[in-house]
Parts: sequence; structure tokens; C-alpha cells
Amino acid sequence: MGYSRAPAPDLAPWVSGLYATIVEAPAGHRLECGLLNDYSLLRVQLKGDWTAIGRDGSMHMSRAALLFGPQTRRMPVTVTGSFISVGLSLRPGTGHALRRFETADYLDRLVPAEALGIPSEATIRILEQCSSPEEWLLTLEAMSRRIIEESGARQPDPVTVRFEELAYTDPAANVGDFAREIGVDQRRLERVVRRDFGLPPKQVLRRARVLDMASHLRGVADGEEADELELRYYDQSHMIRDFVEYFGMTPKQFVETPQPILTLALETRQARRLEALSRLEPGAPKPWEKPLEVSRTAS
Repeated sequence: MGYSRAPAPDLAPWVSGLYATIVEAPAGHRLECGLLNDYSLLRVQLKGDWTAIGRDGSMHMSRAALLFGPQTRRMPVTVTGSFISVGLSLRPGTGHALRRFETADYLDRLVPAEALGIPSEATIRILEQCSSPEEWLLTLEAMSRRIIEESGARQPDPVTVRFEELAYTDPAANVGDFAREIGVDQRRLERVVRRDFGLPPKQVLRRARVLDMASHLRGVADGEEADELELRYYDQSHMIRDFVEYFGMTPKQFVETPQPILTLALETRQARRLEALSRLEPGAPKPWEKPLEVSRTAS
């Protein structure tokens, strides 16, 4: 079961979304998959035997509360048996606004949740007492409010907020044109984006483009956007290069390879994106969840 939703309105400047994933599997069943997220996430693993391979090497975990930095490429993950994962995604710039993070320090890494001021073991114990996915998410929201208040409730840089919108709306945009449009020096734009996204602006947009296309190929994107997403690529070879760079496989291999964990993450991102673009009301059925209408004609 994958359950995700937008944050409470008072948390929206800092939190982009929350999720809960519950997977029942036979004991000893080994699931090999991966993650490619463009945001930092707080992930609380309440059940399961996990291994992730990041910048610091292979990390094995079971019950754990961790801060995952954004990924620059698919991070291999392996899960054995059933698992439960609960978490929230931080909007770009939240780490710097609240904790003076340089996001580049966390790229492709997973570190204890204490980096956010969240006590790992106490958080796990509190969540284990909850009785439903929604109660898990409400608990995480309450913890977030405490951290935000204690950190002075500073909000992300307005330049970061505008660039986040660009990554959702037009990741094929020209960075120089965008800087002029919002009235900032391009060097300042690049400095702020590197600080809050961990990457240069062009790389952030390139990753956003491939994530949108990957969502479409996994069937968790708005089908009405299919043509638009494909037109972001010059040709098939251009798309293949991006998929090999970010996922380590061609688009055809990407479609043919079962990737349930990655697909859930892509679905959560697309729902968050459509909500940010005011194309999906919080809690409304997602476009890919709507039943297809079949028209019949008389023979």
C-alpha cells in the first residue's frame, strides 16, 4: 500500500509531501530496486531489512530514522521481507533555512535523523504506537512544527522557490532567460541553486526532465502530458543518454524492469508536482488512478 498526501497548509513552505508505504512479502523474499529523488527526505523505516548503496558505501539497516539527501543517480536499494516506510520530503532550501545545510554535503547520502534535530529512536517508538498511516503522517507533521519553530521558522530563499516551480513547469528552460525573468543576476541564481539543490541549475533541470519522463513510462503521470514530455527531448538517442546516465539502463530496459519502490517514489513526486501546479486538488484521485472510459460503437 502506498499512501501519500500534501502537508498541512502551515507546513507547506518547508514540507512538500508525506508518504507511508506498507509492503507485505514472504519471509526471506528479496526485492532489488532503487531510488532517485530530487528532494531531501526524512525516512523512518519501521519494519524491514534494508540495504542502500550511497556515496558513503553500502549501509544496512532495519528500524531506522534517516535523512536521505537528493540523489544524482539511481541509488540501489535491497529489501528483504515485509517492510514499512514512513516519511516526508523537504522542499529545496529547507535545510539551509532551518539548519544552515549545504545540500551538496548530503547528495547521495543517508545520515541519522539527528541531522535535522530529530531523535531517531524516540521518533521510531512514537510512530510504532500509531494505529494508521494517517496517524503516522500527523505525528510527523507535529514533529516538523516543533523543529521549524525551534529553528526560527525561516523560509527558503524566494529564488529557490521560483526555481523549484521552474523544475516542475519547464525543465527544458534556458537558465539565463529564467534569471532575467525573475530579475536576479545569473551568478546569484547559480549560487543559490547550488546551495539549496546541491547541483548547478542545468543539472537540476535535466534531472527533473528525466524524472517526469520516467514517471510517464512507469504509468504514474498525467497521460495528457505524454506528448509534451516527449518533446522535451530532441530525439530518441537524447532520451536514451539521459536514462543511461540517471538510471543505468535504457528507456526500454527501464520499462521492462520491475521497480516497485522507485515507482512509488515517482508517483509521490508526480502527485506533489501536479498539486504545486494547481492541477490536482489535495486528496483528489490522481489522473493515472482514474478508470478508463471505454466508448462502444454499434456494429
